[in-house]
Amino acid sequence: MNRKLKLIWDFKGPMAAKTAEHHEKHLKEFIALEALALNITGHADLHDMHSIAFMVVEEQQMIPVRDALKPHRGEVYED
Repeated sequence: MNRKLKLIWDFKGPMAAKTAEHHEKHLKEFIALEALALNITGHADLHDMHSIAFMVVEEQQMIPVRDALKPHRGEVYED
């Protein structure tokens, strides 16, 4: 079984929540355009002024996706 990785983009400031929500739309477009195996995305508010957008990729796809989209950080994803 392939390991899944969660790529994360951080947004800070008064517009963080709206920016993260909008960024998720672009992540969904990228997944469709590149025909990636997984279609797991989301956004979340961590604090009033800190939100994230994320997508999950299979480990072997991480490097090309990372190089194309430049996430701020990543972590192992568990269902």
